[in-house]
Amino acid sequence: MASFKPTKIQVYPKFGEKVTQDTLYWKNYKTPVQIKAFGAITHIDVSPQAPHNYAVTASTRVHIYGLFSQEPVKTFTRFKDTAYCAKFRSDGELLVAGCEDSVVRLFDVSGRVALRMFKGHTKAVHVTDFASDRYHILTGSDDSTCRLWDIPNSTELTSYKEHTDYIRCGTTSKLNRDLFITGSYDHTLRVFDVRAPKSVMSMDHGQPVESLLLYPSEGLLVSAGGRYLKVWDLLKGGQPLVSLRNHHKTVTCLCLGSNGTRLLSGSLDRHVKVYNTTNYKVVHNFDYSASILSLGLAPDDESILVGMTNGVLSMKHRKRPEEESKKVQAQKRRGPTYRVYVKGKNYFPKQDDYLVSKPVKEHLAQYDKQLKKFNVSKALDAALETWRRSRKPDIAVAVIKELDRRGTLKNALAGRDEKNVSQFLHFLTKYITDTRFSAILTMTAELTLDIYQSVIGKSAVVDRQLLRLQELLDKEINYQQDLLEVLGMLDVLFTSSLPRKEVACPAVGTANGLAQGGIGALESEIRTSPRQS
Repeated sequence: MASFKPTKIQVYPKFGEKVTQDTLYWKNYKTPVQIKAFGAITHIDVSPQAPHNYAVTASTRVHIYGLFSQEPVKTFTRFKDTAYCAKFRSDGELLVAGCEDSVVRLFDVSGRVALRMFKGHTKAVHVTDFASDRYHILTGSDDSTCRLWDIPNSTELTSYKEHTDYIRCGTTSKLNRDLFITGSYDHTLRVFDVRAPKSVMSMDHGQPVESLLLYPSEGLLVSAGGRYLKVWDLLKGGQPLVSLRNHHKTVTCLCLGSNGTRLLSGSLDRHVKVYNTTNYKVVHNFDYSASILSLGLAPDDESILVGMTNGVLSMKHRKRPEEESKKVQAQKRRGPTYRVYVKGKNYFPKQDDYLVSKPVKEHLAQYDKQLKKFNVSKALDAALETWRRSRKPDIAVAVIKELDRRGTLKNALAGRDEKNVSQFLHFLTKYITDTRFSAILTMTAELTLDIYQSVIGKSAVVDRQLLRLQELLDKEINYQQDLLEVLGMLDVLFTSSLPRKEVACPAVGTANGLAQGGIGALESEIRTSPRQS
């Protein structure tokens, strides 16, 4: 009797994302570290000076964390209400933050008490930033005004009220101390020059503006609002260059990385997308557990910091080369038990040696053991275990093919209870439209319906699975019909685009035949002509 041959698992092509250099680069991060805050994290700002601590604004507090610390190294709690938009000065020594009580507070990073308090707004201040000269502060409020303050004298220098709704984002120019830009819920972006009484440039985003980002060269401006990201050319009077809609919900934050070659955007749809700033195509995507409100990036992309609505701060740190080498060395190092196990297996016989081979014991999987015992129903159950059918559906499909080859697939499917039938229908619904398995699973679905036709209408669970299967197949049929229509349109377009060939006249062909072949050619042409007189 021939020995039992294990079920051959066919190797299918894997469906997945294309592995690029960006994929390898942005996946080279450790497992994220998560820190729970007291409320939703509305803003993250990384200090421009080493050691690049970052300020996290959440609820009524501003925490300062070290880049690799999980506990705050400093906490500012002198806020009477919710704090907003804590930002570092370019030298990393001062910190400014707005508040729901309309007061702007200036802190020394090494102290605790506010150095200055700027009062003048009448509603919550959501926008704060330092001017490039380090002695002026920009603020934007829900009272629709943006103001410029002098730090040494604690006085207001100028005020603009051109927006008609809340001002929720703004930024100052790092090359010119007199320029700053604000974005508002009135859908507009405005560029202000302190030397002019009104805004010098205005752009319409089309949605409430949530975030602004100015490129280091300050020739391009990125605005985020609604589901859209828009890039504006400031050197051409605010002309729109690109409009992107890759998120499913409102985009809340922007960040620039990889020395200005990559743009990151966070959204309420729980995704952070990475764009190539050359062609503005998405090169990578990060998934998170909750809606994203704030985003920060350490220099050289060392760490990605994300603040979410559930009060969780997620930190991803880049893997270092020495850590990778240690990991490889740890994998190579083997214990003494392994060395005893492989002893002699790496010896190769010489030319005059006589090799006595030892029969290798073959270990069978559980479904193969049942197939060897001709327990076809149990073999199918083993192949459809929860972890196996979700992670390795090719095994279940291979067992179904083997049962069909043996002619026992109908016996394996018959005699099942309501739970098993429901699980099998769920497997069919999940993978019947997969082009790798559709042929065998379509035949299996027809056989299952033939067997359990009498059960239809008597079990609510089975009926629900059958309705899902029917809806799925109807959608697939509609997709196939649409694709056939598209293919027909493409065929017509391709045919019309081909160069036309000149068709010879029959009379000319006859004359040529007479000239070349005489009467014999004429007789053969008459015999082969569709018209015979």
